[in-house]
Amino acid sequence: MVPFEFAYYRPQSIAEAVAMFIELEQKGKRPLYYGGGTEIIPLSRLGLVSTAAVIDMKAIPECRVLDADSDPLVLGAALSLTELVEANPFPLLTKAAKEVADRTARNQITLGGNLCGQIFYRETALALLVAEADIVIAGPNGVRQSRINDLFHQHLQLSRGEFVVQIKVRRFAVELPHFHHKRRKQGEIGYPLVTIAALKKDETIHAAFSGVCPFPFRSAKVEAHLNDRRRPATERIQAAVNAFPRPILHDIEGSADYRLFVAAQLLEDALRELGETI
Repeated sequence: MVPFEFAYYRPQSIAEAVAMFIELEQKGKRPLYYGGGTEIIPLSRLGLVSTAAVIDMKAIPECRVLDADSDPLVLGAALSLTELVEANPFPLLTKAAKEVADRTARNQITLGGNLCGQIFYRETALALLVAEADIVIAGPNGVRQSRINDLFHQHLQLSRGEFVVQIKVRRFAVELPHFHHKRRKQGEIGYPLVTIAALKKDETIHAAFSGVCPFPFRSAKVEAHLNDRRRPATERIQAAVNAFPRPILHDIEGSADYRLFVAAQLLEDALRELGETI
């Protein structure tokens, strides 16, 4: 049970959702946009989330779109991870989504919720960062579209009252050679020691990471080392790992040194799978 009372709203349009948020905010209700509730409920029990009103996004048609035949393909932010896995519109994103939590949780977790959640792994962001997807955002100042790489700096930089409506991925990115692997401490369910998503475009490798730092990242410095073919692959990998942003996580899941060791191993696997000489 959630340890406080709250009002529940289910708008039918983007405009209605934004208007509700503005009204509730003005009344001091501290409204939250709501996808699957898989974070709001447990975090509220820990005293980390508190609100007097939630706004459920799942009845907004634009947030439920799944158009896999268009260019760009369009993914509504209120699609569950299970729906994405079953439809498989973007194989790299499918692989990332399939590794989040367990099937029961994925039935509830939405794409937008995973991107915007407080739990910092946000693993679906990796596929979207390397594909340089566009994000459609709505809020009090209207609807806008931006490249995710311009908005995602440790987390998605949204203003108060904004929410993700859709993600758009250009067709060519969907079809590029790619690599994804999630290494856990043990078992098949749990948070990552290291997750890597990568794709290869025009002989250039794009790579994004989760689990290494207390935020997901894609780094131009890391990629510059990975793509420096004047050097042996082992040197490229070590230079890339040395260029990771700090801090490196050091916790019960694994030490900082072990995480960097695993990251180097996975980068070797990624280069090999993407056709690089090892």
